[in-house]
Amino acid sequence: MNPRGFASDNNSGVHPLIMQALADVNNGHVVAYGSDHYTKSAIERFKTIFGNEIAVYFLYNGTGANVLALKSVTESWHSILCSEVAHIYEDECGAPEKITGCKLIPLPHVHGKISVDGIHKHLVWLDDEHRVQPKVVSITQSTEMGGVYSLNEIKTISKFCHDNNLLLHMDGARLSNAAISLGLEYVDFTKKAGVDILSFGGTKNGMMFGEAVIFFNPEHAKHSKYFRKQNMQLNSKMRYIAAQFDAYLNPDIWKKNAINANEKAQYLYNAVKDIKEINVVHPVEANGVFAIIPKEITEELQKEVFFYVFDEHANMVRWMCSWDTTTDDIDRFVKRLKELLKK
Repeated sequence: MNPRGFASDNNSGVHPLIMQALADVNNGHVVAYGSDHYTKSAIERFKTIFGNEIAVYFLYNGTGANVLALKSVTESWHSILCSEVAHIYEDECGAPEKITGCKLIPLPHVHGKISVDGIHKHLVWLDDEHRVQPKVVSITQSTEMGGVYSLNEIKTISKFCHDNNLLLHMDGARLSNAAISLGLEYVDFTKKAGVDILSFGGTKNGMMFGEAVIFFNPEHAKHSKYFRKQNMQLNSKMRYIAAQFDAYLNPDIWKKNAINANEKAQYLYNAVKDIKEINVVHPVEANGVFAIIPKEITEELQKEVFFYVFDEHANMVRWMCSWDTTTDDIDRFVKRLKELLKK
């Protein structure tokens, strides 16, 4: 049996009801490339959540979703503003820049969150052909450092963007964890808060694979089907992504999964916060705990259960909890942590 760890919520398995949904559609032939009734059903599920006036595109993975979202609304002379720790900036091997042709401009962050002040500093030399022209601001919810933008923070950023002819993209790889943290429905802190384009993730919260991009203004998606194909993100057997989302969007799955992940992160935080050698450096608002730990115990602790060192200079580690993390997993881990600190 593979032990559950704290390296990534991508490492977790597939929720049984999602697996069942895959088995249920694994029957007979249907038309490929999304022209099937399973895909139509999943799109209708999204429309029930976000309203009828949206465009929905299913893709294989989060990088593909972010690239499609950004490519659909930019030209190569545009710039995309994001946090200096944003996934699109640090963890996608330059794919957004290569495929969109745009320059990514990193902004300072607090717990992964950017501010209007940071955006405003780059709104200079507008309409100057010597400079890239700002077009999109991208925020991550929840952030790469475990933070969660409040509803007011999102509304403030979106208003500033729209007042300055910018679009707002949200990377929602952990959107469900943010929804639980905020106590809000998806639509409340996305479409209703002024987000223009949403990368909607499910892989980190119990799905096998597949992401979605939702354009709240369908005009922004008028060329997206071509970009998706060119970027090799058009799944021929689309029903296997769509069926997962159709099941996942049932609150009995997404909410329960995200609640467990968030609660277990709080449980882990409470178990280590008073250990003097451990310094938790970011608020635990979703399903991740970021802590500076003694370097000399890191390798041995990783043998107990693997996790990533997120900042090698400070030896800041990331402990991610998942939909299937248990208190026993955490208790064993913390027990070993305390044993190593006593040596």
